[in-house]
Amino acid sequence: MPDALSARRLSRRGLLAAGGAATLATLLAGCGKDDTAKPAASNGSGPWSFTDDRNQKIEAAARPTRVVAFTGVAAALIDFGLDKQLVGVFGETKRADGTAEPQAGDLNIEAVEILGNVWGEFSLEKYAALRPELLVTHMYDPDALWYVPDESKAKILPLAPSVAITTARVPMTKPIERYAALAESLGADLSAKKVTDAKARFEAGAEAVRQAVKANPGIKVMACSGSPDLFYVSNPKVSTDLMYFAELGVDIVVPTKLEAGDYFEALSWENAGKFPADLILLDNRSTALQPKDLTAKPTWQQLPAVKANQVTPWDTVPRFSYAGSAPLLENLATAIRNAKKVS
Repeated sequence: MPDALSARRLSRRGLLAAGGAATLATLLAGCGKDDTAKPAASNGSGPWSFTDDRNQKIEAAARPTRVVAFTGVAAALIDFGLDKQLVGVFGETKRADGTAEPQAGDLNIEAVEILGNVWGEFSLEKYAALRPELLVTHMYDPDALWYVPDESKAKILPLAPSVAITTARVPMTKPIERYAALAESLGADLSAKKVTDAKARFEAGAEAVRQAVKANPGIKVMACSGSPDLFYVSNPKVSTDLMYFAELGVDIVVPTKLEAGDYFEALSWENAGKFPADLILLDNRSTALQPKDLTAKPTWQQLPAVKANQVTPWDTVPRFSYAGSAPLLENLATAIRNAKKVS
């Protein structure tokens, strides 16, 4: 799910712009000066096509072998069996100390070109130099490509076909299935043991959540994110992971005064206790305040779940693969099983 800041930006994003042909010609001409910038060789797979969640049919003479993706997407595709097809990524990938961000999963961050490491950062020059054959990212709102900057998308999109997969207002299993289908179309073997084992683990995790809810009924869960000025309570009717958790029986707080896009309710810190909760799922990204940061917020410290130490990390932008999402279910099951009624 988008964090508070990026969701606000996301809600203002318009329809994708066309054009950029002159820029395309200029960039590709520049690339042509380098011997490495030759068209990628065909893999002999014949014509390729995939219909994405904009209902756009993307077609190519051969299966794309040079894929650029949002980092979490690249990691999901790797979980499904792709590898060298991923040549570039954008989005939070590498921490200041050089280690990989959690959403990078098993992605080898040293083997791909990082086009941007924060929201709004996307190097057009690096992208063109990669000779991309496919761009893939999430789609939280219709036609809004996640982490593809509005101000430069008209120059980015003509360089390669794009695939967008819906990651909001549907349960988490849907984008997982869609990314699996995309990976398979790009050459992944979904019958490989790595994939089938991950799917079995995911299904076991889902069952563990169901059983935890049955074993410890009545636990109210609140998914939230903190910023210096506001406390955001997320909406399980929009966030794909929370929607799935609710399908498994988890009782999740539903905010009542939603911001544009319906992703969350923004509360002043004075009103952080508006929704009673026994267990808190807290946005664990570096863009959000973490428990050590929140100690300075008196109203946070007064929340019953915080007093009871019933706060667990929440991956607000899940890795949409069985391998990436199974641990989320396992951790949620454990948290629910161990929680006590405090609200």
